[in-house]
Amino acid sequence: MKSHFFAYISRMRFIQRWALMRNTAPENVQEHSHQAAALAHALAVIRNEKFGGHVDAGAVAAAALYHDASEILTGDMPTPIKYDNPAIRGAYKDVEAVANRKLLTMLPEELRRAYAPLLTEVPAETEELVKAADKLSAYIKCVEELKAGNTEFREAAAQTRRALESYGLPEVAYFLEVFMDSFSLTLDQLK
Repeated sequence: MKSHFFAYISRMRFIQRWALMRNTAPENVQEHSHQAAALAHALAVIRNEKFGGHVDAGAVAAAALYHDASEILTGDMPTPIKYDNPAIRGAYKDVEAVANRKLLTMLPEELRRAYAPLLTEVPAETEELVKAADKLSAYIKCVEELKAGNTEFREAAAQTRRALESYGLPEVAYFLEVFMDSFSLTLDQLK
């Protein structure tokens, strides 16, 4: 059997994010997914090491790598549209689920069980951390755009920060306190 799964996954780099806004640095879904995976892994490690959690950080990172895989088939719907009303949000979630199931069926049968927890059966605790990492990635993008002088991201940054704080997750609060300020610095200031 031939499989197109990884050929589709490699096309994540062609899906642009932040389509409704002027960007100083364009971002694609593949770049975003890598950053979200690194952040999700960090949040899982922080949960385990600082707050007594017992989550598999590797599984969380892997789920984050694939969290936007459905967009290969659906494209990226801008957040203001996706979350504008419950009907649109629900319909889009259904479309994402169909796309993820389609991606899963592209794999050889013997691999599907291993990929199901990444595409269609994400455990609740993993999903919580991936969602937080996804939002954290968006916040970092906003901060970096503001650092580059792009004030178009000012309101998005404020809204995203409020959303992160509303999660009430101690590992997110820890990340914001310990690591976030560095994203506002220049390379010379990071030394």
